[in-house]
Amino acid sequence: MTKKHQKHAKIAKPNFGEFARNEFSILGTPCGEIKKIANIISQSLSSDYKIAYADADHKSADDQSNLTGSTLAKGNTMEYVDKIDFHRFDHQGEMNPWLFRPYFDQMDLVIVNGNHFPAKQQIVVLDPKKPLEKKLHKLTHVALILTTESQTAIPDYLKEHLSKQEEDVPCHSLADEKALIDWVKHYLSSSMALINGLVLAGGKSERMQKDKTLIAYHGKAQKEHMYDLLSQLSQETYYSIREDQEENEACIKDSFVGLGPYGAILSAFRSNPNRAWLVTASDQPFLDESVLELLISKRNPSKVATAFYNPETDFPEPLITIWEPRAYPLLLQFLSQGYSCPRKVLINTDIELVKLEDASVLRNVNTPEEYEQAVKEIG
Repeated sequence: MTKKHQKHAKIAKPNFGEFARNEFSILGTPCGEIKKIANIISQSLSSDYKIAYADADHKSADDQSNLTGSTLAKGNTMEYVDKIDFHRFDHQGEMNPWLFRPYFDQMDLVIVNGNHFPAKQQIVVLDPKKPLEKKLHKLTHVALILTTESQTAIPDYLKEHLSKQEEDVPCHSLADEKALIDWVKHYLSSSMALINGLVLAGGKSERMQKDKTLIAYHGKAQKEHMYDLLSQLSQETYYSIREDQEENEACIKDSFVGLGPYGAILSAFRSNPNRAWLVTASDQPFLDESVLELLISKRNPSKVATAFYNPETDFPEPLITIWEPRAYPLLLQFLSQGYSCPRKVLINTDIELVKLEDASVLRNVNTPEEYEQAVKEIG
């Protein structure tokens, strides 16, 4: 019996739509009305969330006024302009979901003009001016229905189409802005990634001259102690190990080899890119449950990561950090530019930085001398 040939490797995929992880299109009404609804949502939630809007210009592609003042009209393929209050990139060429996603990955929500683009989920507006009877193929997953003064009843063709969905679809009046905003808030909060724990246990302990992960500061091997702490606070917990270490079902073996902790974090995201990862080292015996609980309580899922500020280094501490799913493509991007330092990623991206009253709990114990001191302090 010949083994079936598999053309592509099986890799866990992020929960992307056309533009981003969290997106919905608005359709069933003219473009101007769609933009008004998008503005209502953005203005209400901009203080807490990063929101993007995807639309198309109705001007003809041959209308040169599109390029007025742009160097694209002079032959450039791309133009970047620092507009002081914002930044703008213009470029010519085709776009598709694989090219959209790097632009929108740092957004909490992308609102899409459904008259022009598809999206993973849809908000349907009941508007007689823009009936959807001939556009049901665009309604792949209706998440919300908005009634209007002109049409308060859901038409039969839409009821029949929605009956194929597994869940009931909520319905609100477009005039009730509070209900709309509350629905979007619930949509975003319910889509927040769950946290997995990752204990870094793949180091070679060369300075300590013995395996740091097996030192029993708290009555058990330090890696087991950290595993137990994380197991109480996360959805699932794993050990990160080198490619040459013996593995079991509680381990994630490095698939990004030779990169140390950076490779461990990338390997965790490769195994599950839809979870946030709370990463801890095996050489920080002063960490306890209260420190981890503080980090989780300060978590900001709209950022790339939530990390403690380490006054000893004057930098974020990368090895006790919650890395959000949006960190995965950024980590890959930094790696593609020749960098494999997780701290460099934290320094150069948008993170939530948490300060401790006593930052000494972040100390690493790497040498026999530091070990002796740690044992005295821990008792």
